[in-house]
Amino acid sequence: MDILVYKKAKYATDFNNSRGRFYSESESEHRNPFHRDKDRVIHSEHFRLLKHKTQVFIAHTEDYYRTRLTHSIEVSQIARTIARILRLDEDLSEVLALSHDLGHPPFSHSGEEALDECMRDFGGFDHNVQTLKIVTRLEKRYPDFGGLNLSWETLEGILKHNGPIKNYKNKSPIGFFIKDFISNYDLEISTFASLEAQISSLSDDIAYNNHDIDDGFRAKKFKIKDICEIDKFMKKHKEIVIKPTHGYGGKNIIFLNKKLEKKKILNYIKQHDQVMVQKFLPKIKQGDKRIFVIGGVIKGAIRRVPKRGSIISNIGQGG
Repeated sequence: MDILVYKKAKYATDFNNSRGRFYSESESEHRNPFHRDKDRVIHSEHFRLLKHKTQVFIAHTEDYYRTRLTHSIEVSQIARTIARILRLDEDLSEVLALSHDLGHPPFSHSGEEALDECMRDFGGFDHNVQTLKIVTRLEKRYPDFGGLNLSWETLEGILKHNGPIKNYKNKSPIGFFIKDFISNYDLEISTFASLEAQISSLSDDIAYNNHDIDDGFRAKKFKIKDICEIDKFMKKHKEIVIKPTHGYGGKNIIFLNKKLEKKKILNYIKQHDQVMVQKFLPKIKQGDKRIFVIGGVIKGAIRRVPKRGSIISNIGQGG
C-alpha cells in the first residue's frame, strides 16, 4: 500500500522535501513524515495530560466545558478544513494544531502568568518553548533518543506558529534553551514558519473565540441580549428570531421566522413533555406553521414550506 497523496498547491509544504529529523530514522511505508508526527503527538503522555487542563472553566466543574484537550481537537478540525480548502498539507496543519498547547500549564492563561511570575528571577516561562522542550526532550517514548523526534517542519511550526522570534533574553532559561537547541538544529527563528503553521495559529483563534462564547453562555455568564451588543450577532439574531416566550422550567421557547403545522408541533411535544403541551398549546394559533427552539436547542428546521406529509421528517433534525 502506497502513501495516499492528493494534489497540493505549489505554496504548500511538500513532505517529500522535508528536512528530516534530528535523529535519522527509516521512513514509514504507509505514512508520510507529517502524518507520522501527528500520530506521535496523539500517543504522547503530554497530549493526554491536556484533558484536565483548563481552557476557561475549571475542567471538573461541568462535563460539557472545553478543556485544553477538546480545544486542541477543535483547532485541528478547523486547521485541517482550511488546509484542504487552500490545498496545503493537512497532516502538517493538524499536527501543529494538536501540539500547540502541549506546554500549557494548568489554569489557562492565568496559570501561565502566575508561573511566569514565579519564574521571573529565572527567566520566566513561555508555553511555546515548553512545548518544544516536551517534544524534543521530556517525552520518553523511544530507547534511542529523548523526545518524539518530530520532523524539522513540525518543530519549526511549534516554535514559530505565532510568527518569527526576534527578541528573547539570551541569559534566561527560555533564551538558553532556544539558543542551545538551534545551535544544533537551526529552526531559522527570525523567519516566518510555513503556511500550515500560520493556519494552525489562526485556527486556534477561531476555535477559542467561538467555543469560549459557547461555554460562557452555558455557564450563564451572559445572555443572548448581551451578545447582541455586537453588531454581527445582532444582525444574525434579527434574521432568525421573531420573539422569545418564557418557557417551561425557566427555559426559553423561541419561535423562529418559519412555520410548522400546529398538529405536527403538538405531536412532537406530546412525545417529550405533556406539561409543556398543556402550558404552551394556547400560544400556538390554529394554522400556524413554525419552526421552534426549546431550551436553546433547535427542534425543527425547514428552509421552505414542504409538501404535505414531509414535515414530520424535518422535526427534531435541527442544529
